[in-house]
Amino acid sequence: MPGRTEFVLLIAALMASNALGIDSMLPALPAIGEALGVGEENRRQLVITFYMLGFGGAQLVYGPLADRFGRKRLLIGCMFLYAGFAALSGLASSFALLLVARTLNGVAAAGARVLVVAVVRDRFEGAAMAQLMSTAMIVFMLVPVLAPSLGQAVLAIGSWRHIFITLALYALALAVWGGLRLPETLAHGARRRLSAGNVREAVAQTLSNRVSIGNTAAMTLTFGALLGYIGSVQQVTSDVFHRPGLIGIVFACVAMPMALSAWLNSRLVMRFGSRRLLLIALAAFTSLAALHLAVMLAFGETIWSFVALQALTMGCFGLVGANAGALAMEPLGHIAGTASALQGLISTIGAALIGLVIGQMFDGTTLPLLAGFVVCGGLGLAIAWQANAGLPAHSRTELREPAEPPLT
Repeated sequence: MPGRTEFVLLIAALMASNALGIDSMLPALPAIGEALGVGEENRRQLVITFYMLGFGGAQLVYGPLADRFGRKRLLIGCMFLYAGFAALSGLASSFALLLVARTLNGVAAAGARVLVVAVVRDRFEGAAMAQLMSTAMIVFMLVPVLAPSLGQAVLAIGSWRHIFITLALYALALAVWGGLRLPETLAHGARRRLSAGNVREAVAQTLSNRVSIGNTAAMTLTFGALLGYIGSVQQVTSDVFHRPGLIGIVFACVAMPMALSAWLNSRLVMRFGSRRLLLIALAAFTSLAALHLAVMLAFGETIWSFVALQALTMGCFGLVGANAGALAMEPLGHIAGTASALQGLISTIGAALIGLVIGQMFDGTTLPLLAGFVVCGGLGLAIAWQANAGLPAHSRTELREPAEPPLT
């Protein structure tokens, strides 16, 4: 049984497998397009989009399986599949085969997302869960800082194919670590029979609960804005500012405030509660995005003004993700696997489509990206306000860290 520090590091490393699967190859998109005959820059974004569609679409499958068979074996199996499909991506001889492999890679990564959230929810709830997830996100947020630089470093000594091989080796290492150290967190007595009726009941509870679906929708919108940024940033640095070599620095400068805000959330959430912090963060996210848009329209912008204002906006994301996710899961601990899967499917597929729309609207300026942030932030704030209306800022139930269940 790992201690709290090792548990947080393992959870963060598993969460990071998804971010690595996206961010590490951003510098390689031009090389991938050149090698596989994809000349249209916007079409190269499909390497990201297809991964996200596979990641989102498969999550509902894992939820009922996790509630029936437990977390650990499924999680380790997903890491082995992740490694295999990452290697297949590196061996792809055509863009179509690469997209198939990327979709399957996302399917495998979906298991890690569902099962990690379920493992944490098995042991924590409410603000205590948000605090632990925020602590894990401090480590997790370092990935967007390092991943593009990792991709550039691999490209300096090899080809874009070696990036996928690196991802495969990372997943294999996680499979071994988790297999040796992660306990099974779902007690046998808490497992649900795998039946269509049980799945329908769990799905209905997840979709009909105002707190669950409202906070999931708010998370979807802000995550969609983030994916719009990720899909567009390579073109922004290259085509708008003509500084393609700075993509690693741009990513680092924008990601660091996200890590800092996650750290801040871990310090504040037990005192102020997830609901209050979520609403404040969404209001700040929307206001800063609107300010960035106004500055760009009035004065234009340089790469440094873009980085500064984008970093301030994305700094709010570290307060949104952990709190919205914890609030969405709070009333559904008894069906944590299925609830995590369905919420993940909604937020991932929805965010991927939102990000695709924002990315495909790229017109050589930052206007579509910034307008997308304002719209997503404003809608997210309105929905979260309604979802949490009439509820206290935090409650005894939300703040309680429950006793750990029997581990097997």
